[in-house]
Amino acid sequence: MNNKRLNILTNGVVKSNPTFRLVLGTCPTLAVTTQAINGLAMGAAVTFVLLCSNVMISLLKRVIPDRVRIPAFVVIIATFVTVVQMIMRRYMSSLYDALGVFLPLIVVNCIILARAEAFASCNPVLDSALDGIGMGFGFTLSLTFIGIVRELLGAGSFFGLPIGSLGNISMTVFILPAGGFLVYGTLMALVNYLTALADNRKYVHPTHKASEKEAKV
Repeated sequence: MNNKRLNILTNGVVKSNPTFRLVLGTCPTLAVTTQAINGLAMGAAVTFVLLCSNVMISLLKRVIPDRVRIPAFVVIIATFVTVVQMIMRRYMSSLYDALGVFLPLIVVNCIILARAEAFASCNPVLDSALDGIGMGFGFTLSLTFIGIVRELLGAGSFFGLPIGSLGNISMTVFILPAGGFLVYGTLMALVNYLTALADNRKYVHPTHKASEKEAKV
């Protein structure tokens, strides 16, 4: 895999993470992350839809008329969301009930529509597939981590498994909407701070380089 495609694949994990960096898909992020398993399931569903819709839109980009491209994108996305709903209703009914209305609302998820319009509609199939995987993986990691933090602090459990006596000192507020905003905002600030710190370390001012050369001479 060349550097360009590697960058496409990893772009959505940190640099353009849809949750913490682009702040997309906020509604499902806050609503379903009361438990880690819910965040993981929602992330997996979005990743599947992202991958399939990106590939399909990239394949059909020369066929879809420009004036109806958004309705066409929505139809394609809705098709794959329906497939996800049918599979989860049949084999994962408890998760299907837990995700509720936010599962069908994947159709209008900002992340999927944004990648369809900004990337898949103007890039080759393989690149579009890698973009879908990378963005979906970044979204899944974000939701799962938020869910882990909220579940640990709010219920004293990890993926539904109680952790010792942690439940006795847990704070229910963290699995309520207010706690969701608090955890989301704190983690977003932390991710952005660490990203900026890493970027600053990579950047060396030209005067610093000149000084280093003079010192060696």
